[in-house]
Formats: sequence, structure tokens, C-alpha cells
Amino acid sequence: MPRTEIRVAGFGGQGVVLAGVILGRAACLHDGKHATQTASYGPEARGGAAHSEVVISDEPVDFPEVEEADILVAMSQETLNRHLKSLKEGGTLLVDADLVSDIPQGKRLVLHRIPATSVASEELGRRIVANMVMLGAIVGATSVVSEKALKAAVKESIPPGTEELNIRAVERGIALAQQAAT
Repeated sequence: MPRTEIRVAGFGGQGVVLAGVILGRAACLHDGKHATQTASYGPEARGGAAHSEVVISDEPVDFPEVEEADILVAMSQETLNRHLKSLKEGGTLLVDADLVSDIPQGKRLVLHRIPATSVASEELGRRIVANMVMLGAIVGATSVVSEKALKAAVKESIPPGTEELNIRAVERGIALAQQAAT
């Protein structure tokens, strides 16, 4: 796989940094790829802007930051507005359809509207797993890492006792992305 640059953006408390860590872990430890992960967030514990960047490659990663995202995940309208310019022409955009209503025009992209927050809240009973729904959607839409690797990395990265819920969220996200593609 050539270098793939991914940016997951949202607000503090949505788990975007954890999502990036899990994606990088899945690539390195379970799919045998090279990856880097960096994060940026405001000083607020919750509610401030946050994003995580993951670079995945078959070769060693010589520059760890996203210059032009192949995949952009926007978990809020504000972060979409802020980061859309970083998505390369023809790139993949995944948005939380519950929190992003306005997709600016003018850029050629592959769009996936994923109702991550409502699925997490209403179907799974825990809004906090919206990030896991979106992680599943990333894999369902792009296959940037394998499903098996993602599930293994999730299990290693979450609090004991929450594995079943988080894996169900990932599986639901994969299904949503695959349904959107048909």
C-alpha cells in the first residue's frame, strides 16, 4: 500500500485521539504495516477542537504528519469546515451525519454519511462509542486496515468489560459504510 494519510477530527470527548491510536495500532501490530499517529487538541478537557492524524504505509514513514489527507473523518460541522481543505482531490470523506449537515461544494470526493452518534446512542445505548462506529466505517469504506486487525486493536485499547459493546459498534460502522457504498 502506498502512503495513506488519515485525519480524524471532532471535539474533545468524542474519542478522536483514541480512534487514531487504535487505527495506528491495527496497522502496525496486526497488519504488519508501518504507521505513525499524532494528535492535537485544545486545552479544554471536553468540547474543544481535537484531531488525530495517522499515516500508514508499507514502507517506513519518513514524515509523520498529514499533508494532504486521503481520508478525512469529520465528527462535527466545525471540524469539517476547518479540515476539508486538507482532503486531497478525490479523497474519502466520512462525516457523522447526525452532527454534520452542510457539506461544502467544489471539491471532488467520495462521501460517506454515517449516523455514528445516533447509532451509538439509540441502537447501542452508549453515545461514547460513536468513535468506534466511525472506526468501523473507515475500514468498511476504505479497507485501510483489515477488519480482523481493527477488532484486535480495539480489544487491546479499551477498558476491560467493554469489549462486546465496542466490537458491536465497530461491526455496525463497517455495515453502515458497506450499505452506503451500494
